[in-house]
Amino acid sequence: MRILLTNDDGIFAPGLAALYKRLVEIGDVTVVAPMDCWSGASHSITFAEPLGCTKVTIDGLFTGFGVRGSPADCVKLAAMQLIDRPFDLVIAGLNCGANVGINVYYSGTVAAAMEAAFLRIPSAAISVAAEKETDFDAAAEHGIAVLKGLFPLHVGDVMNINIPRLSFGRPRGVRVVPQATSGFHEYYVPHGSTGDEATYLLAGGAYREEKEPADTTTLAEGYITVTPLLPDMTDHKKTLALRGRLNEKQGT
Repeated sequence: MRILLTNDDGIFAPGLAALYKRLVEIGDVTVVAPMDCWSGASHSITFAEPLGCTKVTIDGLFTGFGVRGSPADCVKLAAMQLIDRPFDLVIAGLNCGANVGINVYYSGTVAAAMEAAFLRIPSAAISVAAEKETDFDAAAEHGIAVLKGLFPLHVGDVMNINIPRLSFGRPRGVRVVPQATSGFHEYYVPHGSTGDEATYLLAGGAYREEKEPADTTTLAEGYITVTPLLPDMTDHKKTLALRGRLNEKQGT
C-alpha cells in the first residue's frame, strides 16, 4: 500500500513522526508536509506564486518533502508532481488538537484529507485532543488501530478520526458519530491597540450541548470518534425541491 502522510502542524511536528512510525508497519509511506504550521488554514491553496519544496530529514526517521504551502498544497503537489506513482491512501495528522464540530471546516488537517478525495484517493484525518503533555505515540497507536478497522477504504471516502485526552486513561471505546454543528462557546478578548487599530484574540472554545450524540460530546466523554465526511457539500434534497419550484415558475 502506497501512503501519503501530511499534516497542518508542519513536517517537524512530533505527531507526524509518531504517526509515521505506525504507518510504515502497513505500507510504503511518503511524507509531504508544510514547512511551517498551518493550523486553521482550512482548504487554502497557493496559486498566485510558486511553491517552494525541499527535502527534509527528521531525526534519521524519514526523509520527506517540506513545502512552503498549505496542507492542501502538499497533497496536490505530491499526487500531481512529486511522486510518479499513484497513492492508495492519504493520511493527514497526527494533529495536536481535536478536529470536531465546526472546527472541521477550519482544519488544515481535514482539508488535506478532503483534497485527497477530490483527487480520487481514499483518506483519513487523525487528530488527538490537545493537552499540556500530549502522548503522541499512544495516540498514533490508537489512531492506526481504528484506521485498520475501517479498511478497505474506497474512492471518495474521507474518515475523520479523533482521539480523546489520554491523560484520563485509555479511551472508553470507539463511536461512529455525526459532526456537531452547534458550534462552540467562543469570544474575543481585547488584545491591545496601536494607534487607531484595535486587536482581538479568539478565546474560549468549549463545546455546546447536542440533542443527539455527536463528535464533540462523544469525544469529551472519552471515546474515540469516527465521522465519515463527504467532499460534496451540495444539499441534494433541497436541490430537487428548488429545481421543481423554479422549473414550474419558468414553465420548463
